Amino acid sequence: MLLAENLAAVQSRIAAACGRSGRDPAEVTLLAVSKNHPAEAVAEAVGLGLTTFGENRVQEAKAKIPLSPSRARWHFIGHLQSNKARDAVALFGTIESVDSLALAEELQKQAEKQAKTLQVLLEVNVSGESSKFGWVPDRLMESLGAFDALPRLELHGLMTIAPYATDAENVRPVFRRLRELRDRCADRLGAPLPVLSMGMSGDLEVAIEEGSTIVRVGTALFGPRPKGVRGTAEE
Repeated sequence: MLLAENLAAVQSRIAAACGRSGRDPAEVTLLAVSKNHPAEAVAEAVGLGLTTFGENRVQEAKAKIPLSPSRARWHFIGHLQSNKARDAVALFGTIESVDSLALAEELQKQAEKQAKTLQVLLEVNVSGESSKFGWVPDRLMESLGAFDALPRLELHGLMTIAPYATDAENVRPVFRRLRELRDRCADRLGAPLPVLSMGMSGDLEVAIEEGSTIVRVGTALFGPRPKGVRGTAEE
């Protein structure tokens, strides 16, 4: 029952943010971050209508995904090491955290071996924090052309992790810069990049107002993580 109440509250927040910015709530995907929560929680969420889930550790996903409803769709949202690329390609339909050309090339290699096409987002370190992974914006623009040589990867857009802030308005410029960068990338490629994955439990409204199409929500849905577990691509 708690999950149902939490989901209704999050959906209400999404709808309100869309209303303020003149957007259709159907444009925004709620990605339920299920890390550190069991497959039973995923099944409950699927029963409530959620379909898209995020995990940030390959080993946890290997144990959880086979036990979860088959109609759940899975995004990898954590830092991915190249030696985990084979399993990530097998488990996930979307990798949101492609943060280097070397990783992209390894994902291409593993997707080719598995005869699979993989949707990817490029993770951008918009804020320039040394503790975060992701492309430097200028370097990303320089490297875009190399993705044409990776036919198994479908580039759908960009992702970022905003700095922690007690006032979400303080991170609005980060979300705005990602949207502007996405627009420049699309112009450079001559192709649309429709996806912007940005915003979490504490700042999803501001992210939506700045154009987010995926909000990554864990705590506001499933409750607090166990103590000692660090946040990554969601709060």
